[in-house]
Amino acid sequence: MAKSNNTLCLDKFYPEKDLMITDIDQQSDKIIIQMKSTSSSCKCPKCNRITQKYHGTYTRKVQDLPILGKNVQLKICSHEYACLNDECEVISIAETFDGFLNNYSRMTERCVDFICTLALETSCEGCARVCRTLGIKTSGDTVIRLLLKRYESLPQPEVSDVIGVDDFAYKKRHTYGTIIVNEKTHEPITLLNGRNGDTLREWLKNNKNVKVVTRDRASAYAKVISEELPDAMQVADRFHLHQNLLETIKKALNQEIPATISIPHNDTSIDAEEHCKKNCI
Repeated sequence: MAKSNNTLCLDKFYPEKDLMITDIDQQSDKIIIQMKSTSSSCKCPKCNRITQKYHGTYTRKVQDLPILGKNVQLKICSHEYACLNDECEVISIAETFDGFLNNYSRMTERCVDFICTLALETSCEGCARVCRTLGIKTSGDTVIRLLLKRYESLPQPEVSDVIGVDDFAYKKRHTYGTIIVNEKTHEPITLLNGRNGDTLREWLKNNKNVKVVTRDRASAYAKVISEELPDAMQVADRFHLHQNLLETIKKALNQEIPATISIPHNDTSIDAEEHCKKNCI
């Protein structure tokens, strides 16, 4: 009876429309939840055609968020469908549970959300250590793969006609890259390898709508922008404008003011200094 009550409570945390809990096995270090798919149709990811023809069943082992510090494993008896479109290259379709579990994923989406959020606030290795303490089995390499997968699934940022270009260091004095920023929204658009201008040239060839580019004083960037976007306005940023002004003032002062300035001492000042010393003694 107690087991039935637990099942009833857990049902609310899973998509009741598509999944049904059939058994719960609580062990000393983990909780295994047996589930069965109740779906009757699936959409082909290639041709987007809905099919109701079963191709077979298979068991998926999926990791979910921990419960009271215990690792949670979902064993789902999932359906596999056959695509009815003869022109589609897909033969069998692994069903997805949108918003909860995607194709061939070994973690629920909410578990991935938690890991990615924690990794962005800490680090990949630090996130993996915290997750293992909480009851989520993962590694630093897995966290990196999850972050990259999330990044690739994001929509491409809009390329404004006003951009900023600057270099940055992956490792100082060893490896550098180029960052391009949307100057209207102040959000990064893309990261390019190197800072010699080659990758920037290829990027500009595909983004001819750029009209204004803010940059530093790097000659490589200036040359590439002039060649690929001859009509675009190039603007030096505020920091480098101040730097140019200070260097110009320094050169002007060096030309007008000698490097060493001598202050002469006359006899009157020397006598006054000696008289002061005698009175103090």
